Amino acid sequence: MKVAPRYDGPPIMSIGGRPDDQRAPLLRQRRRFAAMLDDLSADDWRAPSRCENWSVQDVVAHLVGVNAFWNASVQAGLAGAPTRVLVGFDPAATPQLMIEPMRVLEPGAVLEQFVQSNEALIASVESLDDAAWSRPAETPAGHVPIRLLAHHALWDAWVHERDVALPLSLSPPVEADEVVSCLRYAAALSPAFAISDGRPCAGEYAVDAHAPDCAFLLEVGDSVAVRDGAAEASVPCVRGDAVELLEALSLRVPLPASTPPEWRQVLGGLANAFDSELPV
Repeated sequence: MKVAPRYDGPPIMSIGGRPDDQRAPLLRQRRRFAAMLDDLSADDWRAPSRCENWSVQDVVAHLVGVNAFWNASVQAGLAGAPTRVLVGFDPAATPQLMIEPMRVLEPGAVLEQFVQSNEALIASVESLDDAAWSRPAETPAGHVPIRLLAHHALWDAWVHERDVALPLSLSPPVEADEVVSCLRYAAALSPAFAISDGRPCAGEYAVDAHAPDCAFLLEVGDSVAVRDGAAEASVPCVRGDAVELLEALSLRVPLPASTPPEWRQVLGGLANAFDSELPV
């Protein structure tokens, strides 16, 4: 499905927190992932990932292009001219077209491009002051503060790190700030996509996670707001291990059996964007 980013009016998402709270987790995750990839064998690079029909090399090739987009979007936002290049972007089809030319490359060449794209993005992120984090920049959801772009960039790479690592029997470290950031963002992105697609799921929805502990509320209307704290008992709440919930909200594993039916509607936005079904 082609996304319909919101460029005009208020941002479609808001998540509370310090202006620069995404800097440390984003930089750490990118550098950790690159170090893990540097230790892989040629056979590992050819091995299948969790992404259907994609090898480890395909996943990394995808992230090379994604990093380039994030960096360009940040730079345009800082210049006061946020881009609008994602009109008609298809999250299910476009990435496949982008990685196809890179399949002829050797793993070392793809890794080199990934490291270079990481460092370019890291340099941009390291340069941001508090005011810069709030400037609008483009993401698949539309124009949002650069801080929320960093949320998306962290979430996407965190999930793909596990897409590579878990089939190879590797276990990426679980850093609390990364998990909490990604969990909040994954929960907010799906209803944001639903709003943009004309399938709103207005209401309140709660998440109550542990290891690390994290409780927050989604307020969904014309936009999505994430507010920390426990919800009232009447609010549909998904509960469980934070990493497992994050994997479920990212469509990698099924939701817990205790999940209220309202939450399955919420995840329809992300599933529709990727032309996929909820894992069962």
